[in-house]
Amino acid sequence: MPYQWSKTGKEELLLAWPHRSLPRRGFVWFIGITAALLTLPLMAVLGSVVMWALLPFMLGAIAAVWWAISHSYRTGSTLEELRFAGGCIALTRHEPGKPVREWRAKAYWIRAIIRPGPVESYLVLVGDHESGREIEFGAFLAPEERVALLSELNRALARHSGRA
Repeated sequence: MPYQWSKTGKEELLLAWPHRSLPRRGFVWFIGITAALLTLPLMAVLGSVVMWALLPFMLGAIAAVWWAISHSYRTGSTLEELRFAGGCIALTRHEPGKPVREWRAKAYWIRAIIRPGPVESYLVLVGDHESGREIEFGAFLAPEERVALLSELNRALARHSGRA
C-alpha cells in the first residue's frame, strides 16, 4: 500500500503518496523498446529521402511519450504527512507546484469517516468542535486502501486523544 506508519517515541507519523505503477527502471525499458519498435519501419527506407521525412515524426512520438510519463512522475510526487504527537494532529500536504499546506487540530475533536465525495470512499478527517471543518486525506489512494486506512486512523486518533 502506498502509505507507511512510523513511530518515534510518543510521536506517530503516517506518510501517504500516490501509487506508481511504472518504476524508473521500467520507464527506461519502455522508452528503449518504443524507440526500437518505431525504428523498424525506418529500416525499409534506410538511405532514402523518405527516411528523413519520417524521422522527425518518430522522434516527436518518442519525445511526446517521454514528456507524458515524466509529467506523470512530477505530478505523482504528492506527499501527505499526518503527524500524531502530544494529543494533537498535524496534516501537511506537499504538492508539486503548490505551496505546502498545513492543518492542525486537537486529536480529541477529530474522527475519520468515509462519505460520498469526489472519489469513491472519500476519506475525511472531521472536527466535532464548533468549526466542523473537514479535510480530505489520501484522495489519491485506491478506494480499498482508504477503507483499510479508516480503522487504522481512528485507532491512532483514539490512542492520541485519550479515548482509547
